[in-house]
Amino acid sequence: MIDEFAKDNLHGRLRRDREALLWKLEGLSEYDARRPLTVTGSNLLGLVKHVATVEARYFGEVFDRPSPESLSRWQDSDGSDQWATEDETRDQIIGFYRRTWEHSDATINELPLDAPGHVPWWPDPHANTNLFAAMVHVLGETNRHAGHADILREGLDGRTGMRPEHEMQIDGEARAAYCEKIEQAARSATSIKA
Repeated sequence: MIDEFAKDNLHGRLRRDREALLWKLEGLSEYDARRPLTVTGSNLLGLVKHVATVEARYFGEVFDRPSPESLSRWQDSDGSDQWATEDETRDQIIGFYRRTWEHSDATINELPLDAPGHVPWWPDPHANTNLFAAMVHVLGETNRHAGHADILREGLDGRTGMRPEHEMQIDGEARAAYCEKIEQAARSATSIKA
C-alpha cells in the first residue's frame, strides 16, 4: 500500500515539474528561449533538452528499457544536451521531452518501486539501484532545473510561478520597493561590526 502511495506521489510531482519547466518557454522569442543567460551558458531550451536526456537515460538505460529516442552514449556526453543547435527547433526539443515522458511513464507504471536498475555512470557501490531511487533522483533533477528556469525567466521578463493559474500581474513599483528593502538590509548588515 505504501509503495503505491509513494510511487503515485513521486510520479505526480514529476508530472507537475515537467509541465512547470515547459511553461517557462511559453511566449518567448526563439532568441530568448535559446540564448545563454548565465556565465556558464544556462538557457531555457537547453534546460528542457537536458532534463529530457536525463529522464530518457534514467527510465530507459538504467532499467534495460532503452529510449526509442536517439541518444549519444553516456560515455560520450559532452554537454551538447544543454543547449539547442541552430538546426534543432523548439518543437523538436519539446516533442523529444514529451515522448520521453511517455516512455518514462511506461517504465514507472510497469515496474515496482523495488525493480532493480543499474546506473553505469554512478560509482560503486551505488551503481546498483532501484526504481524508487531513480524516481527520487529524476524528480530532484527536474525540480532543480525547473528552479533554474524560474530564475532565468524572471530575469528575462519578470514572469514567475509554476503554472499560469498561479501567476500574478507584475507590479513594477512594488517589486522595486521590495528589492530596495532587501538591498538596504544587506547594506546595513555589512556595516554592522561583530
